[in-house]
Amino acid sequence: MWGAMNEQGAAAQVNSLVIEIAKGDRSALEALFRMEAGRLLAVARRIVRRSDLAEEVVQDAFVAIWQRSGQYDPEYGEARGWITRIVRNRALNLLRDAGRVDHVDSQTLQAMGDRTADASNAYELLPERQALKGCLKQLDAKKRTAILLCYVTGLTHGEVAAKLDAPLGTVKAWIRRGMSALQECLG
Repeated sequence: MWGAMNEQGAAAQVNSLVIEIAKGDRSALEALFRMEAGRLLAVARRIVRRSDLAEEVVQDAFVAIWQRSGQYDPEYGEARGWITRIVRNRALNLLRDAGRVDHVDSQTLQAMGDRTADASNAYELLPERQALKGCLKQLDAKKRTAILLCYVTGLTHGEVAAKLDAPLGTVKAWIRRGMSALQECLG
């Protein structure tokens, strides 16, 4: 009996937090993260079977919760189910997208030449006074390199992941977050 009542209280609290998030309350998002991240991480880990990818899924899900909380309607179910569905869908999308990526072998990488140097040279050749260079400087080196490899040399995310010896999901996150930071800096 106590567990069921406690569970109902938690569900009501999650509902209330999502409604507050829809109003732009960042502290509600933080409270929701503290309350639900562990459970959601376990859900994601069961699907993707890797802790690093599960963490990425949960992080992406919380961004989506922040952006789409206004779409949550309590009449269609509990917020806990809604946020769990977001995590589940993100995890399944990650698995599906990973299956579409062409994995690049070392011979192909060598044939592509040293694109990292090309990307670095393009960055160095930007005039110091240009806003783009200033914004790129603000990014950490991994994000900057990943973005330059994609947008200057035309490598795919999979090729960048192989070049940087990093998981594909991580590289995608670096590029997505880096591009968001650039847009904000340049905007």
